[in-house]
Amino acid sequence: MAIADFLVGEFDHEAQGTRKVLERVPEAHVEWQPHPKSKSMGELANHIAGLPVWVGRALKAKEYDFMAPGAPTPGIRPWESKEALLAKFDKNAAEARALIAAASDAELMEPWSLKQSGDVLFTLPRIAVLRSMVFSHTIHHRGQLTVYLRLKDVPLPGIYGPSADES
Repeated sequence: MAIADFLVGEFDHEAQGTRKVLERVPEAHVEWQPHPKSKSMGELANHIAGLPVWVGRALKAKEYDFMAPGAPTPGIRPWESKEALLAKFDKNAAEARALIAAASDAELMEPWSLKQSGDVLFTLPRIAVLRSMVFSHTIHHRGQLTVYLRLKDVPLPGIYGPSADES
């Protein structure tokens, strides 16, 4: 079995859980933040919806310099609407899934570098980039978002089984 087959199954499972959490973001609280150093709920949700684009950055090139001339400006885009958030996530997740599914074992083992203004921040095999910068990064921020939702008394969906709000 190809490595991509394992990754696609995990990606599908995590994307489904992530979408369920994004669906719960209340428009009335997108500006709310639990602490001045925290992102707002809308910023955090937008960040999560954008994370699947890193699959393309990792699989379509051997490196990515987020401060290179002409690179998209780093940062989180402003809140538009829940409909736009979900459309963004669905598009990004579908594109990411297709790229993962098409990746060969050899491609997944090739080194990939993240750069800032030409300086290498790290180099890892692409599979490690997918697992850390996409999968684990998304899970981390999804967990943060569930705390935000709980603090605003929004019922939480089950991700790895029923939640206390669904049982």
